[in-house]
Amino acid sequence: MTADAKLRERVHAAMPEARADLERLVAIPSVSATDWPKEPLVRSAETVAEMLRAVGAEVKVLRSDGHPAVVGYVAAPAGAPTVLLYAHHDVQPPGPETEWETPAFAPTVRDGRLFGRGSSDDKAGVVAHVAALRAFAGRPPVGVAVFIEGEEEAGSENLRAYLEGERARLACDAVVVADGGNWRLGQPALTTTLRGVVSCVVQLRVLDKAVHSGQFGGPFPDALVAMAHLLATLHDKKGDVAIEGIVRGKAKKLDLTEDELRTQAGARRSVQLIGKGGLTDRLWMKPSVSVLAIDAPRVREAINQLVPVARAKVSMRIPPGQDGKQALAALVAHLRKQAPWGVEVTITHESSGEPFVTKTGGPAYKAMRSALTKAWGHKTVDIGAGGTIPFLFDLAELFPKAEIMVTGVEDPRSGAHGPDESVDLGELERACLAEALFLERFARR
Repeated sequence: MTADAKLRERVHAAMPEARADLERLVAIPSVSATDWPKEPLVRSAETVAEMLRAVGAEVKVLRSDGHPAVVGYVAAPAGAPTVLLYAHHDVQPPGPETEWETPAFAPTVRDGRLFGRGSSDDKAGVVAHVAALRAFAGRPPVGVAVFIEGEEEAGSENLRAYLEGERARLACDAVVVADGGNWRLGQPALTTTLRGVVSCVVQLRVLDKAVHSGQFGGPFPDALVAMAHLLATLHDKKGDVAIEGIVRGKAKKLDLTEDELRTQAGARRSVQLIGKGGLTDRLWMKPSVSVLAIDAPRVREAINQLVPVARAKVSMRIPPGQDGKQALAALVAHLRKQAPWGVEVTITHESSGEPFVTKTGGPAYKAMRSALTKAWGHKTVDIGAGGTIPFLFDLAELFPKAEIMVTGVEDPRSGAHGPDESVDLGELERACLAEALFLERFARR
């Protein structure tokens, strides 16, 4: 039996335990958003620590003043390289309970998929790392450092300090970030480009206070109408982002059809696609703007008045090659310039995450492509991501010689951040196998 076949056999035999690990983690409501209780995050971190200890790692829970992170270490055999494995154990809030078919924190299997908040993003990544170590009975052919973050969904405020505190022991030759996705169910991928993101809150004020709409409506606009006019300027008639000075690029054209994209997104039949260019261009290499929220009176609380003030949170995804600070400045300048009728404008900067491009062609990249292809039995493709992983810059800066690879267990049906988030259990097994195969291949680099 070949070494690959033996690994496949060991991973398959360990999958009931891996599934049990994932169900334990999903059952913990480890939401890192503000105003959510912190106790579940502590419990989640301690559970991850317990899992890592059980597969032979030396483990420490990092607390300081932030959300708890977990680090684990397995020493390298003589002359072997070291791999840093990243994932996060915190999750997004579940959203309205009525939108879930089964409760968000009650892991449930239907049609070969495990449903629950965090099942794919990113507790499946945690389980893949644990399963890879279990496949080697805690003695992998390379040195392994594990970093499981507890606030990725809340902005990774303390990540840099945690990494710097453990920098000497986290030093590595390659980084596996298990927080991405695959091209489609049954086809593995390496994410090599990611868009960045900037956001701000814009406030428009037209009056000191609300006044009677019949008495003053006509000469004066209300703040919501002014906001609607302003937000409409963010796109041109074709639906392309109308903010000046933002980089636009071209992506590798892959076999993605409009029908497939519509199915993945759950788009209504009548909704037209916006923007110009190829689908992967628009998803990965062009900017996109979203209005995330508007502060305004609720419909059931409406009064016949001129609304004096309105607020909106505006987010812009920016492609590789675009500087985040310059993009935020361009967004703010656009909002100030386009605000109609001389309304009073106040803008608060919210966040900024830089786009990222990974290096390809090195020994770790080649080993990972080979491992993914072997585990899935399907050629691995390089893809982009429209989303953002801001801390990749921290990893690249702190470990400049390490190759960084973004992998994952998600597929287009996973629904991360939405109701009924899920992971395909067959894909989970293939991801666990791929990581074990990678460690073995990279040891022979």
